[in-house]
Amino acid sequence: MRRRVLPGGRPSTGVQAEDAPRLARLRRWWPHLLLGLLALALLWELEHGEGGRHELAEVQARVAAQQAENARLQQRNAALAADVAELKSGEAAVEDRARAELGMIRPGETFYRVVEPVPAAVPASAEAPR
Repeated sequence: MRRRVLPGGRPSTGVQAEDAPRLARLRRWWPHLLLGLLALALLWELEHGEGGRHELAEVQARVAAQQAENARLQQRNAALAADVAELKSGEAAVEDRARAELGMIRPGETFYRVVEPVPAAVPASAEAPR
C-alpha cells in the first residue's frame, strides 16, 4: 500500500478511497458480530452454568426420589398409626398380638405346636443312577 501525501506536505491517514467501502461494511457489521458472540456466551451459560439445564434436571430427579421416599414413609406411618389405634381400642388386639408375636397363652390353656416333618436328605448316590 502506497502512502499518499496531501497538499501541504502532510501524509494521508492511510485510508485510501478504495478501502472506504470495506471499512464502512466492517463498521456496520461488527456490533452484530459482537451481539452474536454475547448471545452464544449467554446460551452456553444457560446450558452448562450454575443453575443451568443440567443442574435443573439433577435437582428434579432428586426431588422426585425424595417425594417417592416421603410417600413410602407416609404409608408406613399410616400403618403404624392404625396399629396404635387398634392396640388402644381394646384388649382383644393386645391379646392377639401377645399370642402371635410373643407366644403367650392364658392360664389354664394348653399350647400345642404342630411341626411339619422335614423330608430326609437323599444321598447323592441315590439321586443320579449310573
